Amino acid sequence: MLAHVPASLTADVAEDLKAIFKVKRQKTAEALAQEFVSFYEKSYPKAVAIFEAGIEDALTYLRYPGSHHVRIRTTNMLERLFREVKRRTKVVGVFPNETSASTLATEIMLRSSEEWTLKRYLSMEALFEAVENPNPQYRDVDWSTSLRM
Repeated sequence: MLAHVPASLTADVAEDLKAIFKVKRQKTAEALAQEFVSFYEKSYPKAVAIFEAGIEDALTYLRYPGSHHVRIRTTNMLERLFREVKRRTKVVGVFPNETSASTLATEIMLRSSEEWTLKRYLSMEALFEAVENPNPQYRDVDWSTSLRM
């Protein structure tokens, strides 16, 4: 999205975007998103169109308990996994065939999966509590479908 904003103003627009994602309530984030759209839509229509296409999905993490927000709003875990695969495949250099490259990548991912299962990444108790005592902000949310993994 920022690619459609002049380089001289990218920092300002990025700060406004960050403000949307720093809030803890979905309604506040939606209000800030609407303000963002109204402020920038005339100046950067293509950037705003991209923003509007993805903002609902990007704010989905706010439906979950606050203790989970930091963990689920980013793709840091996946990015770290991909960096590890890239690092390990660079060491090998040239693979004799596609199967050997695939085997190495699969092994790295399986090891990471085993490590992640040993760590407590998210507290499921917070999710169970959200189902039992829903936040009034989410009365219309069907938790049986929203909390599926």
